[in-house]
Amino acid sequence: MAFNIALSGLNAINSQLNQISNNIANSGTYGFKSGRANFAAAYMQAEVGGVYVGSTTQSMSAGGNMLPTGRGLDVAIQGRGFFVSRDTSGMLTYSRMGMFNVDKEGYLVDAFSRRAQGYGTENGGVMGDLRVPNEAMPAEASTSLRYAGNMSADWTTPALAFDMNEPTSYNDLQVSSVYDSLGRQHTLTQYFVKGATTATGSDVNVYYALDGVLVGGTPDHTLNFGLDGKLGGTGATTLNLPATLAALAGAEALEVDLTYTGTTYFGGSFTTTTNRPDGNAPGTVIDVALAEDGSVQVQYSNGNRVNVGTLTLAVFPNELALTPVNGTAWQPNANTGEPIYGAAGSGLIGALNVATLESSNVNMATELVNLMTAQQNYQANSKVLSTESEMMRTLMQSI
Repeated sequence: MAFNIALSGLNAINSQLNQISNNIANSGTYGFKSGRANFAAAYMQAEVGGVYVGSTTQSMSAGGNMLPTGRGLDVAIQGRGFFVSRDTSGMLTYSRMGMFNVDKEGYLVDAFSRRAQGYGTENGGVMGDLRVPNEAMPAEASTSLRYAGNMSADWTTPALAFDMNEPTSYNDLQVSSVYDSLGRQHTLTQYFVKGATTATGSDVNVYYALDGVLVGGTPDHTLNFGLDGKLGGTGATTLNLPATLAALAGAEALEVDLTYTGTTYFGGSFTTTTNRPDGNAPGTVIDVALAEDGSVQVQYSNGNRVNVGTLTLAVFPNELALTPVNGTAWQPNANTGEPIYGAAGSGLIGALNVATLESSNVNMATELVNLMTAQQNYQANSKVLSTESEMMRTLMQSI
């Protein structure tokens, strides 16, 4: 009996050594979670039977250190959650290793070429493979300009008739960039001139010039402010720029809708708080990066940044029961419960750290102590075997 008990001890300690050695070997693996072999006493009909490894506990709740990498497609989870990827067999795997790339087909993949799952703009908000477009962004003509600011109530009406080349004939100006149908950039200048003041409010006349060429000549638009300094309505107008303008040669006519919502007429300086035209020049993809909300941001050479999707993260009711698989990942089973999907920072899912990776949570000092303890236990059980063998040999000799 002692022989079998000692043998069970050796087998259990060997399993413990396998777990300890796996922890030590993965001390440098990003997103790795250490495990611990749990011993259990064995009995058969109330008779002692030795020991066995009853279970393995994974330290899912203990996070690793956050290591800055400076790489835009590296991301780490703070708190609970797993990245979701799909392998070539179609199986979903769950990982803490947030090391992503874009493959030759344009899909966002993890370090093991498994396709990252998310809510993309191409799949109608349904979870699936995230694809990053590599096509050039076409030129788009400007169609709107949102402007807001303060037209100073301290202005005085200029004595001279408006002349864009004479600064004393207007009170101030604002420059915006607009694009024609060929993606060429043009300068749209707004000249503001204090107009009439009546018992109901004050007017500010607006003149427009494209690339230094006056569009009209008489006030193209008038902003009406009440006695409270607030703009009447949205102050909207449409600026029609014909294709016959030299600046638009070869391009379509420009029709820009201007709104001045939020513009005021208070004392003090002239200020601009919003100056937002749409449209863009053509551009090519120059960078892909992840944002803290998990969105995949594509940067174009024309300065535009476009969100093409959002990474999906998952949590489980019982994460300790997840089954480890190759590639520093896990798969669910009947004991984990169904995964709960969502975006970073929502519900139980942790926030993200971009340009950062989570290191292994292995405590090397603890593992070395466990290793020495296992070695002592192994030697003790080996001693039991040698003693049992010696006793049997003595018995046989005496017989």
